[in-house]
Amino acid sequence: MELKPGVMDAEAEAVQKALGLLGVKGVTSVRVSRLYTLEFTHVNVSEARRRAEQAVERLLANPVIHRVEVHAASPRAR
Repeated sequence: MELKPGVMDAEAEAVQKALGLLGVKGVTSVRVSRLYTLEFTHVNVSEARRRAEQAVERLLANPVIHRVEVHAASPRAR
């Protein structure tokens, strides 16, 4: 999830300024993204996607300012 173009990203601006102060040259743009990893048990991929989209709509993102992508990944070995 990241902010849509045109939405002020204060955190990215602070990072860009700090990089300049640290001598990291040539950074023309910084964007900050947030990644949520949701794991569901005993559901198929389409149900997991539906639940993830529900979580995004109800809690994790504001559709006015956030750009969101939902991806299904294969289960991790434990």
